[in-house]
Amino acid sequence: MPFIQLTAPEGALTPEGRETIRTTLARLLLRWDGAPDTAFFRSVTWTQFDELPPGALTALEDDEPRFRVDVRVPAGALSQRRKEGLIGDVTAAVLKAAGLSEADALRIWVLVHEQPDGTWGAGGNVVRYADLVALAADGQDGGGAS
Repeated sequence: MPFIQLTAPEGALTPEGRETIRTTLARLLLRWDGAPDTAFFRSVTWTQFDELPPGALTALEDDEPRFRVDVRVPAGALSQRRKEGLIGDVTAAVLKAAGLSEADALRIWVLVHEQPDGTWGAGGNVVRYADLVALAADGQDGGGAS
């Protein structure tokens, strides 16, 4: 299922941004993935926020903090348009959470990793993209895809 991970140096986000970023990123991922906003799809959309020591994620040019967002989705889940929308919205959300401006956007990299069908598992079963699409189309809110 969709997974989004933010890696940032400790202290790079505002206190409010640190509090809300995981939920914000998960909701953006669900929206751009096209999944329905149901308890089931919210429960299988995971977020991870990793903080590194200050100065651990920088560029050669300066010591300003950098941010890496890794997104993992089933192959085929995101069209090019959806990837572009997700990347734009995630970048804006991280900028806001860090109290930065558009001028700082290049300090945020969003990497979309597409997991090949049949290589994602949950609950001891292989989860196939077609099963997830069927669940979403049926408007079901639970069960498990196999």
